[in-house]
Amino acid sequence: MPRTMGLDVGDKTIGVAVSDVFGWTAQGIGTIERIGIKKDLQRLALLIEEKDVDKIVVGLPQNMNGSIGPQGEKTLEFVARITKRFKLEVIMWDERLTTKAAERILLEADVSRKKRKIVIDKVAATYILQGYLDSVQKR
Repeated sequence: MPRTMGLDVGDKTIGVAVSDVFGWTAQGIGTIERIGIKKDLQRLALLIEEKDVDKIVVGLPQNMNGSIGPQGEKTLEFVARITKRFKLEVIMWDERLTTKAAERILLEADVSRKKRKIVIDKVAATYILQGYLDSVQKR
């Protein structure tokens, strides 16, 4: 069964999560180190094929007033590239406060600063995807 992928797109890394086969839960699967758009898309292509992904949910960073800032513009450019390359449904998801929530969970779990830096994007991608999955289940 196809799965849904969640992405937290940053300048240095892309956090990646995928749904279970039922579309109920999100699991973080790792991060992609940003090397260049071609390499980034190649790594993403491997994960899309490996996990049998048919839909991608991308966190859209917005300002608290809902406007799109510089990071949001970069994310929209990245989404344009993945939409063109993969011909999959891509859904933009409001990611305000997801990184803060991920950081809070990692702090509560007493994860060291060094380890938090490594996993924060994966955890944020999981929050993004789980938010989307929860909204679909409520419909």
